[in-house]
Amino acid sequence: MNDDIRVVVADDQEIVRTGLTMILNAEPGIRVVGEAPDGRRAVELARQLRPDVCLLDIRMPGMDGIEATRRLAGPAVTDPLAVVVITTFDLDDHVYAALRAGARGFLLKDAGTALLSQAVHAAARGDALIAPSVTTRLLRAFADAGPAGPRAQPVDPLTDREEQVLAAVARGRTNAEIGAELHIGLSTVKTHIAALMAKLVVRNRVEIAMWAYETGRTSGHP
Repeated sequence: MNDDIRVVVADDQEIVRTGLTMILNAEPGIRVVGEAPDGRRAVELARQLRPDVCLLDIRMPGMDGIEATRRLAGPAVTDPLAVVVITTFDLDDHVYAALRAGARGFLLKDAGTALLSQAVHAAARGDALIAPSVTTRLLRAFADAGPAGPRAQPVDPLTDREEQVLAAVARGRTNAEIGAELHIGLSTVKTHIAALMAKLVVRNRVEIAMWAYETGRTSGHP
């Protein structure tokens, strides 16, 4: 139990909160430690309980999930928490706003139990997962909205393999899928992703994907 991933769930619909809690508590190694009906309460609970992952709906009364994400995981937060956004509304402006605010993942509520569990595990280990069905369109929308600031090229050029891993991350591939696609081991994939984060000066794979779109890497013209 001590090694369980501790999760705070926030959604303004009680039936959804209850459902998510039941699903997560039924997953080995995951335990819901708090529930909140809105973003303000979610922030309070998260700061009090310091969970491994916060699972936040976007549309909530009072303080929405985007503002709650910013307060828990934004660039100004000294000790950010891992946030995964889960929502019924597949709206680009909401989602890339959540990613800008510091979310490590994005899922639709119909994503299914397996993907939900994967997203929680990914966020808890410092990784990130965005529903593959929306990754490309979502991050393109983020890039089209314009970066928060100019993206500098890395001081150390990316290797050919790092460029391949970068492109795969931007397509929403998991580490296992990247390994299978490039015929390399899981530990090697993790090494390349760590190198990418260091070279690009980003915090997680969501920001790696954003960088790829903003610099034209995904169009085949680095």
